[in-house]
Amino acid sequence: MTKILIVMSAADKWTRADGSIYPSGVWAEEFIALDEAFRAEGYQVDLASPGGLAPTIDALSLQPKIIGQDKANHYNAYLAKVEDRLKHPLVLADVNPDDYDAIVVPGGHGPVEDLYKDPDMGRILVRANRSSKVIGAVCHGPAAFLAAREDDGSWPFAGRKMTSLSDEEEIEFGTAANAPWLLAKTLRERGAIVNQGPNWGAFVVRDGNLLTGQNPASTAPLAEAVIAALR
Repeated sequence: MTKILIVMSAADKWTRADGSIYPSGVWAEEFIALDEAFRAEGYQVDLASPGGLAPTIDALSLQPKIIGQDKANHYNAYLAKVEDRLKHPLVLADVNPDDYDAIVVPGGHGPVEDLYKDPDMGRILVRANRSSKVIGAVCHGPAAFLAAREDDGSWPFAGRKMTSLSDEEEIEFGTAANAPWLLAKTLRERGAIVNQGPNWGAFVVRDGNLLTGQNPASTAPLAEAVIAALR
């Protein structure tokens, strides 16, 4: 059976440049659209987080005024259905990436609080990449890539094509001005080739085993791309 690991941020906040706290976590659509699509294919989908802590779903990502009432209804119902899985994720430190066919990271501002510097996240990504396993991430999820280090200290994703939430989208969302750092800019500085599509439109980039989506609207297309890569 095909096995996928979805790595969830355990953060419930984003610490801003001035030290203030911005409540956050995992963006609902970016978890749900991935989990739903993978499970519909009959894949085994395991969840993991730093410390095995239950992830926090960003409250904004369930607001009808932001996502629409129909999506809000669907997402709340889905989260209720998978509540037990969300309450008991695997401990990221205990995960053996060799057990999985793909490693996928949803966004929300949580990953720029914890996953970007988590050594176990880095270990898992390095081993998965060395084995050419499928690696996927969407929106702020590619922040997790920053945790990866080869034995010589180099970044395994330098020179790779990818996308993430664009700096322009971060500005438009209203969270750029007080951000400690901007994701797309930082990925470029580390050596990634970061491409982007129109703000808030679906946009997916594939570079070999690495698949990334730009924003929430890119999550379902990213799930389709991961499924196609696994086939």
